[in-house]
Amino acid sequence: MGKRNRAIGVVYSTNPDFEYEYEDQIEEIETLPPAQQNLKISLDKKQRGGKQVTLITGFVGMDDDLQSLAKILKTKCGVGGSAKDNEIIIQGDFRDKIANILIQQGYKVKPLPKKN
Repeated sequence: MGKRNRAIGVVYSTNPDFEYEYEDQIEEIETLPPAQQNLKISLDKKQRGGKQVTLITGFVGMDDDLQSLAKILKTKCGVGGSAKDNEIIIQGDFRDKIANILIQQGYKVKPLPKKN
């Protein structure tokens, strides 16, 4: 089912020349090429029941491209995860592996902090 435009503010008008104003459909931002993406990789444990997830933020582009990148990362790491709101969540601590995969794909990755 497609999205419908909804009239803004006016329910009914008796003016025969009145035209409804419609909300513009949300336009997605075009996906930047990998070399122009600045991705940040971090480890997150907050509000996840003590479980660790690798969080990739900073993706600029369409949701379909985000989903396909997430699928590649989940497949190569062999784990589950999700992608929404321009961030990818991968279950477990895979910061180094994900950084190497993204660099091979041509993405710019923020340097990871040194592990102790």
